[in-house]
Amino acid sequence: MNKRIALEGRASIFTDGSSRGNPGPGGWAAIVVSNGKVTELGGAERDTTNNRMELTAALHGLEKLKSSAEAVVYTDSSYVINGITKWVSGWKRTGWVTKTKQDVLNRDLWEELDDLASKHQIKWHYVGGHVGILGNERCDHIATDLADGMEPKLFKGSLAQYDLPDILDISHDETLMSAKKSDSSHSRAKAYSYVSMVGGVIEVHHSWAECEKRVKGARGAKYKKATNIEGEAAIVREFGTFLI
Repeated sequence: MNKRIALEGRASIFTDGSSRGNPGPGGWAAIVVSNGKVTELGGAERDTTNNRMELTAALHGLEKLKSSAEAVVYTDSSYVINGITKWVSGWKRTGWVTKTKQDVLNRDLWEELDDLASKHQIKWHYVGGHVGILGNERCDHIATDLADGMEPKLFKGSLAQYDLPDILDISHDETLMSAKKSDSSHSRAKAYSYVSMVGGVIEVHHSWAECEKRVKGARGAKYKKATNIEGEAAIVREFGTFLI
């Protein structure tokens, strides 16, 4: 199998943020993978928003880079990606005022992130949330635990000793992106079933609510929608394990 590995030779940073209530208690998480080492980061705030937590996660991830580093940041926040790649330059020209003459929200974090990103060569890569990308799933788990007042154990050590040694494999994300481009009508088609895989075990669900309940927050979970019985069988074969 030809896996798509997250840009070897460069640091890879996975980030995510969470808040309960928006605003409400929040948590953020970042995983930095560089030179064969993994560092998990996380923190919490009592009264915050999801967007602030997403930005904070990206900031802390970049802070771990050495000077003039090359890195890829993987995030499921289009807010972060659009802001840092498109909106920030315009905000700076207009004195941090939007087109509707409103003050830019989270300006303090945007200024920090812009300054930090300018010191490195950063590629911002969007990944879908809860689609089986290990780094994204792990960050979501850490961030939501912290938002809920728990204290997850954070890893720091070699990639070989990490619980997710395949964290740099983003082939599942690449497959999904390709499928979306080649068959946009599939997402609008009525579902025949949903197939999920958690912990190496496949299950078939007759509703999205049932599937979502199983995969949400589960580390390394994968799922896909089938539009007919043949498609269901193909997904089961693709996930390649046993069915219960």
